[in-house]
Amino acid sequence: MGYWIVVVDDDAMALTHVKNILREQDMRVSCLRSGQDLLKFMTKNAPDLVLLDIQMPEMDGFETYQELRRIEEETGREPTPIIFLSGMENSEAERRSLEQGASDFIRKPVHKGILVKRILNAVKHTKDIENLKEEAAVDKLTGFLNKAAGTVKLTKLCEERAGMLMILDLDNFKQVNDIYGHSMGDKFLMAFANVIKRNIRAEDVMVRIGGDEFMGFFGNMNEESALASLHHRLNDQLLKEAVRLAGTGFVIPLSISIGAALVPEQGRNYEMLFPLADSALYRVKQSGKNGCRIYGQDGENDLSCDNDIKKEFAHITQIVERWHSRGGALLLNLEQFAMFYRFIRQFYKRYGGMIVKLIFILSEKDTVGERSYSLLEAADKFGLCLQDTLRKSDMILRYKPNQFFVILQNVSEEDFAIVFRRIMEVWTAGEHHTGIRIEHLTEFVVYEKENYDK
Repeated sequence: MGYWIVVVDDDAMALTHVKNILREQDMRVSCLRSGQDLLKFMTKNAPDLVLLDIQMPEMDGFETYQELRRIEEETGREPTPIIFLSGMENSEAERRSLEQGASDFIRKPVHKGILVKRILNAVKHTKDIENLKEEAAVDKLTGFLNKAAGTVKLTKLCEERAGMLMILDLDNFKQVNDIYGHSMGDKFLMAFANVIKRNIRAEDVMVRIGGDEFMGFFGNMNEESALASLHHRLNDQLLKEAVRLAGTGFVIPLSISIGAALVPEQGRNYEMLFPLADSALYRVKQSGKNGCRIYGQDGENDLSCDNDIKKEFAHITQIVERWHSRGGALLLNLEQFAMFYRFIRQFYKRYGGMIVKLIFILSEKDTVGERSYSLLEAADKFGLCLQDTLRKSDMILRYKPNQFFVILQNVSEEDFAIVFRRIMEVWTAGEHHTGIRIEHLTEFVVYEKENYDK
């Protein structure tokens, strides 16, 4: 099995007994005698699980647990799964253990089969959650972080490191989809992702914003010449990949435009830096595409130059409209969804009307043959199905990897039946639905128009 288990108990005989059981299962075991020893140990080590006795002098198991969780939160480490051990006969210790968030509770003296089984379950559950988090954060096509996870990561990098925040856009990519089809377009995007991976360092981070637009953080990079060199390499290698995929007759002017902002010279707040990089990208696009630019380069004060109100009006409008360039419904993170939902509720309370709330939960059927898609992959496909099927005024929240919460506006109960049928028809038309069960629950919310005195 190879799991690394730490056992903490002031009783030497109990410690030896548990150690012998675990070593019989080929587990690596570290034995400690106090809560303080565990806290020191955990500053430099990352075991798979901790077996923690509750009744210990000086610092009991509950106090140790709380202090360990505080340290993990402060250092940004994932919580280590903990199983409490206790010889107490009453159920109070077990209740308190589970209330605090422990993975499990085992009574002493421990039974070999129970101990091993519960350790395996706890470790497997933790690793499954970690895998789901990692998979949910990654764009499946490119292998880069997706927009939601990438924004969190880049926000932290901008706060802590020096470098360059970039936005990269593929020029004329729409022509690839129009001429060669979306399947070939996906191959181009994968090829472009591979080109980027060959030209960045391990500490650099890339994010797919959506479609053919990407962003990234390049640490300790602040020179225009370095950006120009990267731009040249990416363009040159992308053209070679295009010819490899489409043949020597490929004539689409496919290229890359890059806008960048400097960190910390131009700030550390990601929300302020992103518009600067986007403004630099906009100027590249306005200058004929296929170029790169750092915000404020060439000694030009971009802020003082942004004084043509008509141009700035058009610029901001373009940025806002490009934020949701994909057709269909809005796919939002929890914070965005909550903000829009509050606005919608206030709007309908004021003017009246009806919204439909709808939840979908995907799960694997109990008895199925071989699947072409895992549950997570099927959920990704279902999310795209919702986006493509619903209207731009509708909103989607992917609350969990396999759960979708949807708000439909201005739709009657009769029309909703048509909308729902269309969703399921599109879903069942593809092979990804095989072996997947979808549960749903619907609520119609009617708001009466409020009367206000003139």
